[in-house]
Amino acid sequence: MTDCAICAKHRGTGPLVGPVLWEDDLLVVSHRPLGDLAFPGYLFVETRRHVAALDALEPAEVGAVARAAWLAARALRAELAPQHVFSAIAGRQVAHFHQHVFARHAGTPEHIGWMDPWPGAPRVTATELDALCARLRTHFG
Repeated sequence: MTDCAICAKHRGTGPLVGPVLWEDDLLVVSHRPLGDLAFPGYLFVETRRHVAALDALEPAEVGAVARAAWLAARALRAELAPQHVFSAIAGRQVAHFHQHVFARHAGTPEHIGWMDPWPGAPRVTATELDALCARLRTHFG
């Protein structure tokens, strides 16, 4: 689909493009681009096929998504030692299946929500993100 932001991302264009950690014929796993939230450890598991919802996935996609999300969570745990790793299938801004897998960094105050910025939150530069993504890639194989 030509007007889908995630399909465009998979073609390497648009504002959603971030470092790719792993890909195959069914899925792409990538890190969120730095943009406004320059914190490390926010990954997306996305189907290559343009499909809007979990219940529309093919059986092979379901298995591939589950394994990729599990590997992503384990990679974040190993490389960032977070307080928690969250996973969610939420939002309807883009009608293309995508699962969020992201770290809640150690030291995050209890009153801070999932995505709320806070002064002590870890931030990374583009160079640091590239280095983190190189380490995260080693967990997919």
